Amino acid sequence: MKLLVAGGAGFIGSAFVRRMLELHEDWEIVCLDRLTYAGNLDNLLPVAGDPRYSFVRADIGDRAAVDAAIDAAGGVDAVVNFAAETHVDRSIVEPEAFLHTDILGTHTLLEVVREREIGRMVQVSTDEVYGSIDFGSFCETDRINPSSPYSASKAGGDLQVLAYHTTYDTPALITRGSNTYGPYQYPEKLIPLFVTNALEGGKLPLYGDGLNVRDWLHVNDHVDGVAAALLGGEPGEVYNIGGGNERTNREITTIILDELGLEWDDTVLAVTDRPGHDRRYSISCDKAGKKLAWQPRVDFAEGLRDTIRWYRDNEWWWSKIKHHTEEFADWCKRWYDDRG
Repeated sequence: MKLLVAGGAGFIGSAFVRRMLELHEDWEIVCLDRLTYAGNLDNLLPVAGDPRYSFVRADIGDRAAVDAAIDAAGGVDAVVNFAAETHVDRSIVEPEAFLHTDILGTHTLLEVVREREIGRMVQVSTDEVYGSIDFGSFCETDRINPSSPYSASKAGGDLQVLAYHTTYDTPALITRGSNTYGPYQYPEKLIPLFVTNALEGGKLPLYGDGLNVRDWLHVNDHVDGVAAALLGGEPGEVYNIGGGNERTNREITTIILDELGLEWDDTVLAVTDRPGHDRRYSISCDKAGKKLAWQPRVDFAEGLRDTIRWYRDNEWWWSKIKHHTEEFADWCKRWYDDRG
């Protein structure tokens, strides 16, 4: 099988590239990424010498560039779209970038798949499109109710996928993953930000009362779920991919502090909550279990400990981002300024 993996230099996309090449000897992957701030070729160093892997720097919204990448590969059998702007805080400050990638970029890929008659497209989405839920869990048929410019842009991309399937019979489907953690995650997200700050003796900026609940999914389990949907999912369908590990942000913070031998009062900084901060996310993954024979396998406590150790052992990777990129410094300054 030959794949075009859009957003393949990002956190989850690069994990998919690495893992699929490891598990499938007969797969070839063309990785397409614009290499914006979170796209990082260091994420792909483990496969850089693999002849089954190639990289193209391009924007998924650039139809000519996407066509050229596919032509250079001699065609592809499927498209997997991880390309997205994903950070809620950034979407509040810079919503236009999210519209470009998450909506217009998805539209471009759908047009490519439709006009070139590519066999399948998987749109990698998020549980955040459902919004917050006080009790129970969302299933795939529940109404979407996004709360941020980020989740609204992802919802817009999802609706295009479903509309293209209905209108054109485009063989596209959607996965909606829960909060994902693991190695190579850009250090603006909660776990890598808190771990790397702690390793440097810095503060851990905890939103509000810290009782917001997220369902945590190891990145390997996430990409295995995407692969299961690619191979066995039905076009026009949506599949929730969750970890079954609901934790408050305070609980996550406590685990990180315990693993690194640090004290709460010395390390945690309470900061003003962000606007529209969803209280709890929770999704039912029964459909993926029954239809795709997928289930998460990584034990959460073990997976989080291993992730913390990875950041401790790979300062070369995150230090370059945090201390040698002007973009990250500018973003941190704006973030802290907004919260006093």
